[in-house]
Amino acid sequence: MIYIDTSFLAPAYVVDQHTPVVLARLAATPEVLLTPFNRSEAANAIFRQAFLGKLSLAEVIRSWMTFESDCATGVWRPVAFPAAAWETCSDLARRFAPTLGVRTLDSLHVACALELRAERFWTFDDRQARLAEAVGLDTNP
Repeated sequence: MIYIDTSFLAPAYVVDQHTPVVLARLAATPEVLLTPFNRSEAANAIFRQAFLGKLSLAEVIRSWMTFESDCATGVWRPVAFPAAAWETCSDLARRFAPTLGVRTLDSLHVACALELRAERFWTFDDRQARLAEAVGLDTNP
């Protein structure tokens, strides 16, 4: 099982420099977890493109509809947000914020991956990748 953060999820729906890598990995991956946390971050990442002027509102709506369709057809494996992730997030902050400079969302994504027993953690965020590796998650494809 693979856990992804927003930096990996968003390029599947909003084209950027990471999109080719994301699409290639997803094509070869049987099971990618998606929590309500991922879903809410995806909504913000996609719809924020209109505010930034990178996409029109019609384009972000189309991107969101594609995401919704992928959710409905099983591209993502929906899982509940693990309640224990909150305490794990706090623990990761205490252990790694002083040395890695991780932020709450960095810790929360890694905490979710740990609590869901993901085997791999995919991100383009260097700080998150360092945290994931520090706790033993595989960040390689």
